[in-house]
Amino acid sequence: MTVYVEKDYAAMSRAAAGLVLQTVKAKPAAVLGLATGSTPIGMYQELVKAYQRGEVDFAQTVSYNLDEYYPINHDNDQSYHYFMRENLFRHINIRPENTHVPSGEAKDVEKSAAEYDDRLYELGGVDLQVLGIGNNGHIGFNEPADVFAKGTGLVDLTASTIEANSRFFASIDDVPKKAVSMGIATIMQAKQIMLLASGQGKAGIIAQTILGEITPQVPASALQLHRNVTFFLDEAAAAELLAGLGK
Repeated sequence: MTVYVEKDYAAMSRAAAGLVLQTVKAKPAAVLGLATGSTPIGMYQELVKAYQRGEVDFAQTVSYNLDEYYPINHDNDQSYHYFMRENLFRHINIRPENTHVPSGEAKDVEKSAAEYDDRLYELGGVDLQVLGIGNNGHIGFNEPADVFAKGTGLVDLTASTIEANSRFFASIDDVPKKAVSMGIATIMQAKQIMLLASGQGKAGIIAQTILGEITPQVPASALQLHRNVTFFLDEAAAAELLAGLGK
């Protein structure tokens, strides 16, 4: 496990983008596992800038997103299909057919989710998985539970996650109550994982994730078992971790 602590959100975003760029430059056809939410937006902006400067080519790159609300129309401006188009895909030269986000429209959601995993495994899995983290330790939409989730599937969102995400919707009643998400097992099969966290509100869960016991009640704690995981934190998000380490 490697932990980088940067001064602020902007510096954290630049550092995180550096690892993505390094991965794509080394392997142009890399499979990137991508995340949504407010935290990775700065990193995506840095990737767009690098592309515009001619520093990177995404023409062969493949992407697989972690999750999507269910049910939701893909053209809905709160869908993760829409988020990825607006924040990254339409600004770079990644091919639309190489971008994959779980379906929020599928009639048979379990079949669609199983096919999502199958296609990913056929490609050899994710080379670099990007993660954010929820205040309750969820990664993807894997909420605290009695057991770690396995493959991609339909999950219920907790009240705390619905409340946290309600800031993106007109009202809390508009937030979908379910989502399709990669499971912990799918995430852990990535060759390399990077997790981004910013702000004082994430300080407690970051310390718990890295220093606490491995438990499905803190889904992100499973990352302690991964052979190649990197945390990108700003100083605020790292505060309790550093205190726990006596630094």
